[in-house]
Amino acid sequence: MGQVTGDRGADAVYNRIALLRAEQGVTRRELADALGVHYQTVGYLERGEYNPSLHLALRIAEFFGLPVEVVFSTRPFPRISDAATRPAPPADPVQAAGPSGSAPRRQAVE
Repeated sequence: MGQVTGDRGADAVYNRIALLRAEQGVTRRELADALGVHYQTVGYLERGEYNPSLHLALRIAEFFGLPVEVVFSTRPFPRISDAATRPAPPADPVQAAGPSGSAPRRQAVE
């Protein structure tokens, strides 16, 4: 079926299963029942202690209604907290100029 991994080496498969379950309000048991696996298998997958077979990975992605590459990756996914602490990209000057192409008007300060 899949492969048991003690640590994340070159053959590691990273996933967003726990995040997707939390977003969609799905328990490990509910996901396991839908996939026909033991609920502990879902935990092993989430922690990266077990790499899913291709068939299981495809079924998990289908369960969440997402492409498999959104759920699984051979590279670690960026942490959401890292993305939240990054500064916002600078505003697009064309978009900020408004429909006429001129700079937006500033309101007078009283």
